[in-house]
Amino acid sequence: MSPIGHVVREAINILSSSRNGVQISEALGTIKCYLGGTENQAPLKEREEFTRVHFSAFLRGLVSNLSPDWIELLTSDQQKELWDSFFLEGPADQVFLVLLDSIISMGPSFCLMKVISILEQFLQTGGMSALMWEVCHQQAQAGLPTFQETLLNKVVCLPDHLCNKLQGNNLPIFFPQNYFPLLATEIIQVLQRISDSLRDGLDCSISFVSQVLGKVCMHGRREEILKVLVPRLMDLTKVDCIWQRICWRLVECVPDRWIEAVVCGFVQKAPGADVLSRLLGNLVVKNKKAQFVVTQKLLLQQYSYTAVLQNLLGYLALDSLRRYLLIKVLKELLETWGSSSAVKHSPVEQQLYVSKAILICLSHLKEPEIESNGQELLTSMMGGMKCHLDSNLPRVRRLGMIVAESISSRITTDGPCLKFQYEDDDETRELKSLQQTHEGGEGDMVKSTWTNSCLRFFHSDDDLIPYDMSEDKELKKMKVPVYIRDCIEVLTGSEDMDKWEATMKVLESLIRRNSATTREVSMELAKVLLHLEEKTYIEGFVELRKRALVAVTITDAVPVVQYLTSQFYSLNYSLCQRMDILDVSDSPLLSSLFCRSSPFFYLPIHKSPCCTRPNWRRIVDERIKSKTRRLAKGQSLVEPACGPNKFSSLAGHFFFPLIQNFDRPLVTFDLLGDDHLVLGRLAHTLAILMYFAAAAMGKSLLEFVWALRFHTDSYVRQGLLSAVSSILLSVPSERLLEDMTDEFLETQSWLADVAEKDPDGDCRRLAWQNLLLMENLLKKLRSVPS
Repeated sequence: MSPIGHVVREAINILSSSRNGVQISEALGTIKCYLGGTENQAPLKEREEFTRVHFSAFLRGLVSNLSPDWIELLTSDQQKELWDSFFLEGPADQVFLVLLDSIISMGPSFCLMKVISILEQFLQTGGMSALMWEVCHQQAQAGLPTFQETLLNKVVCLPDHLCNKLQGNNLPIFFPQNYFPLLATEIIQVLQRISDSLRDGLDCSISFVSQVLGKVCMHGRREEILKVLVPRLMDLTKVDCIWQRICWRLVECVPDRWIEAVVCGFVQKAPGADVLSRLLGNLVVKNKKAQFVVTQKLLLQQYSYTAVLQNLLGYLALDSLRRYLLIKVLKELLETWGSSSAVKHSPVEQQLYVSKAILICLSHLKEPEIESNGQELLTSMMGGMKCHLDSNLPRVRRLGMIVAESISSRITTDGPCLKFQYEDDDETRELKSLQQTHEGGEGDMVKSTWTNSCLRFFHSDDDLIPYDMSEDKELKKMKVPVYIRDCIEVLTGSEDMDKWEATMKVLESLIRRNSATTREVSMELAKVLLHLEEKTYIEGFVELRKRALVAVTITDAVPVVQYLTSQFYSLNYSLCQRMDILDVSDSPLLSSLFCRSSPFFYLPIHKSPCCTRPNWRRIVDERIKSKTRRLAKGQSLVEPACGPNKFSSLAGHFFFPLIQNFDRPLVTFDLLGDDHLVLGRLAHTLAILMYFAAAAMGKSLLEFVWALRFHTDSYVRQGLLSAVSSILLSVPSERLLEDMTDEFLETQSWLADVAEKDPDGDCRRLAWQNLLLMENLLKKLRSVPS
C-alpha cells in the first residue's frame, strides 16, 4: 500500500473508533490537505493519487460513520469546513455517485437526511456542471466508458431514485419540474467553459453533455430541459459563430438511439426556421437518422401544428446543402396526397397536414427548381386532384382543389391557371396564407450572423474540435451473435442498440443454418419476433423481422403456424401484429418452399391496400390464359417441372383457424366493424392459401365470400373477388359443379351484378375476369364426352 493509502486508512480508523472531537478534526484536516485549496496542501502528485485512487473510499467511510452523536463531536464550523467540504469541493463525479448510492442503500435515519441535505447543496452550488465538465475532460483523455455510462444513468434518473426513496417527504429540488431546468442551466455553464477552452486553443469533448441531453429527452423530460436550454442557445448563437458550432456539435454527438427525441424537441421549441437552422446546422445532411426523423416521421407519419411544419420545411430550404431534401420531401408528400387509398382511409386532419406541407414546400421552391421538376408536379397534380374530387367528403374535395390551384399557379408560366369554387372559411384562408412565396437566397438569415473575425477560427471541421472518436471504432469491431439463444437474449433484454441492430441483420441466416437449435426454441423465438418493436431506426427493419419470422415458420412449421394463428383473434394485439401474422401466412418464401409446381408471385404488403391489386390481376390473367384455348401457330410452351404439393398439408393449419372466427368481434378487434382493412387483407391471404394449397377449402372459402359480398369497403370486396378467383383456379371443375352447384350459380349471378354496378373499377375488372373463368370452365365441361 502506498504512503497515502496508509494515511487514508489510519484516518478512517480514527473516524470509526475515536470519540474525541479534536482527534477527529485533526484526522479530517490531514486528509483535506490531499484535496487541495488549503495553505498546507500536499504535492500535486499526491493530490492526484488521492483523488484518483482513495477519494471515493474515504467518502464512503465518512458516510458510514455518520450518526447524531458522532457529528456533534464537531462544531458547526468544523462540520462545514471539514465534513461538508469533502462533498462540495472534491471531484464532483465521485461525490455524486457516493451520495446517490448511499441514499439508495440507506433506510430512514439521521444519516439519510444528512446525505440528502448534502446532495441538495451539491446541486445548488453547481455540482452538476462540475461533474459534466470533469467527464468532458475524461473523454478528451480517453476516460473509462463503463464509469461514464453509470454516471449518465444516475444523472438522468436522479428524480426517480429520490422519489422512490423519499415518497411524500421528497424535497422540491429533486422534483422533475425543478431538477431538469436546473440541469439545463448547468449544461449551459459547461458549454460556456467549453467555449472558453476552444478560444484558448484547448481540446475538449462535448460527447457526455450530448448524451445527457439525449437521454433526458428520451426519458420523456424534453419539455422541462429544453424550455430552458433552447432559449439560452438561441441568444448565445445569434452573433457568436463559435457558439453556433458548439450547438451543432451538441446535437451531432447525441447517440442515434436518442436523436429523434432531441430533434423533435428542438423543432417544437424553435420559434422559427432561421433559429432552427442556427441550432441544428446541417445535422440532417450528416446524420441519416436525424434525416429520417425530419423528412419522414415528422412529415409523413404523424401530424402536428402548422408552426412545426413551417419550421421544418423552412429549415430545409435555408441552406443549399439541404435543399435537395426539400425537393425529396415534396415528391413524397405529393405521392401520399395522390394516393387514392390514403384519401379514402386517412383521417381528414392528416390529409390537411399533408396539404399544408405541400403548400409550404411549394412556397419555398425557386424558379429553376420548378422548371426542372415541372412535369412531375403536373403529373402528381392531375392524379391527386382526381382522387380528392372523387371523395364523398366536401372538406377533402376542397383540400384537393386548393393544393391543385397552388401547384398550377407555380408551374404555369403562361395561360390561365386552375381555379375552383369552394367555401371561404378559416381553414381555407389559412391554407391560402401558406402559399406566399419566400424571397431571398437560402441561408441569408443565418449567414448574416457570421463575421470575418469569426471565420478566422475555422478552416475546416477538423480544425474546430479534435474529438476522441474511439467509440466509433469500437462499434465497427462489434461481434455479431452466432447462436440463436444469444439472439433471443439480445432482442428481449439488451439496451445496446448497435448489438440489437446487428442481431436483427443476422437472425434469418442463423435460423436457416441452425435448424435443430431453432426447433428447440421455435415457439419462444416466434413470440419474441411477433411482439418485437423497433427500438431504434434500422433500415428495412420490418422486412428483417418478417423474414426471420418466416424462417422460423419454415424450420418448425406446424407448431409455429398453430401458435401464430391462435394469436390472430386473441386480445391485446395491435392491428399491425395481426397483419404480420397474415404476412407470414401468405409469404411467397413459405409457399415457394413447399410448392415447386406453383408459379411464383408476390403480394407486397404496404400500408396502402391498393398496392395489392396489380398482383392479383396478373395471376388471374396468367391463369385465364392458361385455361383458354387459342387456335394459333407458334412455338409450344415447355411445361414446368412438377412435384408433390407439400404446402397443402400445412395450409390447413393456416386457413381454418384464420377463417373460423372472423364474425366474432373482440373488445379491441372487430373485423366486421372498423377494422375492415385487416378484413380485406385476410380475404387476400385466404385466397392465396387456397390457390397454393389446392386443398379442400373451396366450400369454406366460398361461404366466407358469400357472407361478406356486400361489404362497403372496396378493398374488402377486392379480396373477396380474389378469393373467388382462387376457388375457380384451384378446385377441379367437375367437383366445383357437382358439390357446389347452387353456390356456383349464385356466385355467377353476384359477379354479373358486381361487374355492372360496383363503383370500384378494380372490383368490376376482377368480377369480369371471374365471369370469364366460369365461362371457360363451363365450355370445358361441355366439350368433355359423356
